[in-house]
Amino acid sequence: MKNILLFGAGKSATVLIEYLKKTATQYNWSVTVADANAAIAAEKVGQHALVKAVGIAIENAAQRIALIQQANVVISMLPPALHYIVAKDCLEHNKHLLTASYVDENLQQMATAIQEKQLLFLCEMGLDPGIDHMSAMQMIASIQKKGGKITSFQSHCGGLVAPESDDNAWHYKISWNPRNVVMAGKAGAVFKENNTIVHVPYQQIFANCTPLKNASIPGLVYYSNRDSLHYMDQYALSHAETFKRTTIRYADFCKGWQWMVDWQLTDEKLQYATDGMCIAEFYQQHFEKIGLEDLYHQLPTTPLMQSQLQQIGWYDVATQINKGTCSAADVLQFILEKKWALQPNDKDLVMMIHEIEYTIENQKFYHIAELKVTGENAMQTAMAKTVGLPLGIAATLLLNNQLNVRGLHIPTHPAIYNTVLPLLEQEGVCFTTSTHVI
Repeated sequence: MKNILLFGAGKSATVLIEYLKKTATQYNWSVTVADANAAIAAEKVGQHALVKAVGIAIENAAQRIALIQQANVVISMLPPALHYIVAKDCLEHNKHLLTASYVDENLQQMATAIQEKQLLFLCEMGLDPGIDHMSAMQMIASIQKKGGKITSFQSHCGGLVAPESDDNAWHYKISWNPRNVVMAGKAGAVFKENNTIVHVPYQQIFANCTPLKNASIPGLVYYSNRDSLHYMDQYALSHAETFKRTTIRYADFCKGWQWMVDWQLTDEKLQYATDGMCIAEFYQQHFEKIGLEDLYHQLPTTPLMQSQLQQIGWYDVATQINKGTCSAADVLQFILEKKWALQPNDKDLVMMIHEIEYTIENQKFYHIAELKVTGENAMQTAMAKTVGLPLGIAATLLLNNQLNVRGLHIPTHPAIYNTVLPLLEQEGVCFTTSTHVI
């Protein structure tokens, strides 16, 4: 009996687990869901004859290897820093590996060995990165097949709160890894615009948000995301005058988050003894520590700031942090997990927009494609759906010998995206597109 092993049962794994349960029933395969929190894994698995939940300390090599040895395909939804230890075991024991995370240097160094063993290590197979790669590559290939020369490529993606559940001044609730929310933008950004390479430091990321003019939802903006240039060659667009990958938010979010950056609330070095400390006391101590106590006593200065500070616990004297000694970023994460949590019936929203400008015989065209997926509730989220389904589909194709690519890959290979995208459409993950002469 074929076996799929999933490491990680967190926020983004919910829909993936449901998909794997359905796949197990259809093909009579077994599925193992392993998580440090056995109770969470068991709750998400429920009762299923072919799917089991297990608790695991991922650092326990014997426990980890025993599970990997039983698998045909391993899916890692662990924090990115832990993928490498799973990858080493998969390589040693000849197991395929799928993950939604970026390819790092450790994995890159394994590329030759992965190819020699005829394994598939497929990374960046989630939403962004993932669906963005597949959909963009398919559109780019279609344009180039018609003789089009692409001059500008911009890809925007964001996990948002759905309009019907948008009830706070930040226009945001957490539907994925909260640590990633706090750390967003830390690496700065680099992209190409009008044949100029642009570098944006972290301190300016959220101050440089740009209106997203052609989205179906008004009021959205984008900020530049990480190193866009890394993908120019992989997309075969090294000649493009503009190449940019960005993150979508509402304008008010970016204004507020710029304050968080300016006030060093995302700092990982400043330490606080939080036992017995309430949230309001943390803010007061923090501003004193960074030498902005005068500013602390002057805030808030605008109605927006008043509302946003209220909704991150500025005046909260009742909630104790009690996290021991931790950084400002750790405390902020604790606060946001409480204040920005999706309520049981809240819905999230995933949006992705590709904007491509190209020429054919001196005629200029503008192509826009928009993906919009709304979640069902706080568990069956759009984020979990769009991150998890590509992984589940890839695992199923792999075990059915319908995905014959081998080596270390991201999903820019036509054999991957031309196979996976139609199956995503069957699950309601599809783009609306239009092309205009400009």
